[in-house]
Amino acid sequence: MHKFRTHNCGELSEKNIGEKVKLSGWVLRKRDHGSLVFIDLRDHYGVTQCVIDSDSPLFDKVQDTRTESVITVVGEVVKRTDDTINADLKTGMVELKIAEFLMENPSKVLPFLVNEDDNSPEDIRLKYRFLDLRREKTHNNIILRSKIISFIRRKMESLGFLEMQTPILTASSPEGARDFLVPARKHPGKFYALPQAPQQFKQLLMTSGFDRYFQIAPCFRDEDARADRTPGEFYQLDFEMAYVEQEDVFKVLEDVMYSTFSEFANGKKVSPLPFIRIPYRESMFKYGSDKPDLRNPLVIVDTTEAFKGSDFSLFASMIEKGNFVRGIRVPNAASQPRSFFDKLNEWARKEGQGGLGYIIFDTDGSTKGPIASKLSAERIVTIKQQTGAENGDSVFFICGKETGDFKDVKFTGLARTRIAEELDIIEKDVFKFCLIVDFPMYEINEETKAVDFSHNPFSMPQGGLEALTTMNPLDILAYQYDIVCNGIELSSGAIRNHRPDIMVKAFETAGYGKEEIEKNFAGMFNAFQYGAPPHGGSAPGIDRIVMLLTDSINIREIIAFPLTQTGEDLMMNAPTEAKMKHLRELHIRVELPKAK
Repeated sequence: MHKFRTHNCGELSEKNIGEKVKLSGWVLRKRDHGSLVFIDLRDHYGVTQCVIDSDSPLFDKVQDTRTESVITVVGEVVKRTDDTINADLKTGMVELKIAEFLMENPSKVLPFLVNEDDNSPEDIRLKYRFLDLRREKTHNNIILRSKIISFIRRKMESLGFLEMQTPILTASSPEGARDFLVPARKHPGKFYALPQAPQQFKQLLMTSGFDRYFQIAPCFRDEDARADRTPGEFYQLDFEMAYVEQEDVFKVLEDVMYSTFSEFANGKKVSPLPFIRIPYRESMFKYGSDKPDLRNPLVIVDTTEAFKGSDFSLFASMIEKGNFVRGIRVPNAASQPRSFFDKLNEWARKEGQGGLGYIIFDTDGSTKGPIASKLSAERIVTIKQQTGAENGDSVFFICGKETGDFKDVKFTGLARTRIAEELDIIEKDVFKFCLIVDFPMYEINEETKAVDFSHNPFSMPQGGLEALTTMNPLDILAYQYDIVCNGIELSSGAIRNHRPDIMVKAFETAGYGKEEIEKNFAGMFNAFQYGAPPHGGSAPGIDRIVMLLTDSINIREIIAFPLTQTGEDLMMNAPTEAKMKHLRELHIRVELPKAK
């Protein structure tokens, strides 16, 4: 018999009744019934109930065992009585009658309960992450993550992509976030950067003659944490393709995302192919976001003309100053109590707005609300036509200015989401995808007031060199796109600018000289002068994909060993101070910030 187990804790069934077996695992639960002690023994594969009675010489030893101790037991598999069958367990028809017991490793008193969710503080859970990973939900999340990555890898290979690895020690990348720097011992005063993304390398692979590349790539960015972004590091499905147009990349993105989500959706619906394409400006004005959640049925429409020159002086005067008015029709909201409207109005004020105006269209055709009495019947009719409102509906209004940062436009998106959440009308059990296209190549920098790249400086401008030389920079669109699911951006991508002459002109338009390209992007710029093919790609975030498929609110729930929000590893006590000997080897002196 094997030293530790003949079976795992998830495979015993009625066919094993009467067999002598050996199991090893962790004590998940212990139930002492006086003359009987039951132990739920858990390993990676499942749970098996084990039992011992007081006549056994091992009884006291089993009775004193703490939960989460590692034990090995030998005994006969017996059928459970009808009233003790557990249909929720794969092994729920049988139990093991303990004849031999070995304590492999006893557990100390636990810092939190592993066999149930006791809402322990996150810092405690991360300090003892090895215990937290034993919890069923967290453990299953990591298992599912592994299966998703394996599925994606097989899918990419089936589509003709070659898995390749790119350097971890490299130069600073153009992604825009802060780099993690690594001192180069053999080159005093110089530093490597951990890659924010394999952007330049994957483009160089296309220039090197490879046709389809991918990797499950680690990326490193020194940025703050969010609910859907861990600080420090993350993983993405990085891929690039040669001799492609935008739609070729979309076909791969759609195929991989649709297949992956369909495989692991667990009964939820997935958007049919092809995914809807939404131009960037349309998305901003229709949904108030470039990451629209299409599960939300509410849309935003322009109602500026209905208020222009009206007796509602607040909006009319703001329109004269160049502001817009947008309306959000909410079906069947007229029946909501006054407190519903007051609550939304108060929320808008807390968000720094003047409030959230509204008109209620009663079922009898009359109107109510602070705005309705200030508008003529003709203007009311215009608003109903513009928004598609019917009797029984309500329309909320937001007045704001269209600035380069889209601050007020984005608030319309926040209002759209808030209203839908209050009414609980966001569709459930569905993954709704869209592709956001036609991003602007340039924007006005709010600080410098100069033209700057709006997103990725290496995207191909639509219209190429001619557009750069003849068009207003703010009117130039890029072959740049995002894929979005349920309001979460999964990745950005682009058809790349593979022409050195177009690249130089694109940077000149944003105020950068040729020498800047040659200095900061020498490898790629040099390679492009030796015959670079047209190419493009994308990089969906693995962590966000898993987060959606596990229905997790926090990204740390689907990463085996995540950092805290402040970028600390409480389990391994990182980051730590470097020893003076190490600093001398690296020719580094530490200068701490002065205490305030």
